[in-house]
Amino acid sequence: MSVTAPLVLTTRSGIELEVRQAREADEADLKAFFDRVTEQDRRFRFLAAADHVTHEQLEPLVHTDHFRSESWIGFNRASGQIVVSGLLACDGPLDTCEVAISVCGDHKGKGIGWAMLQFLSQQAQSRGCRRVISIESRNNHAAIEVEREHGFVPEPVEGDPSLVVLSRICR
Repeated sequence: MSVTAPLVLTTRSGIELEVRQAREADEADLKAFFDRVTEQDRRFRFLAAADHVTHEQLEPLVHTDHFRSESWIGFNRASGQIVVSGLLACDGPLDTCEVAISVCGDHKGKGIGWAMLQFLSQQAQSRGCRRVISIESRNNHAAIEVEREHGFVPEPVEGDPSLVVLSRICR
């Protein structure tokens, strides 16, 4: 898939998000965004504790192949500020697609993660993926609940009791 024009998603709480694919030029803005993500949510997203994200962590978000991997950013249309980041990463045969989402701290609980998960699931399906997964810390109760509301089913991660894989078959 090629880079597309921004689109508008409206959350359940009425917030309008302008969503577009991330670009190399977005690295500094994404770094600032992840500084506004709570420390706990940053740890959940990258499965590592750190005060700030590194260039190496941002690299896969700003350099994608626009098909098997794609990074999306969502701006609050009212403020113009990045409030959500979503990553889609498909396996080689396009059977399974992993999603990862972060919402900045002051916008949590407003349906932004819900809207991005729905959007990323649709993107996975449009690529022909059979299954969408999310790998979560068992302590990330908020994300697990949103994913379960979307029909994701939890499965244990063999060898790592701190993680859970949530999966959903594409319809």
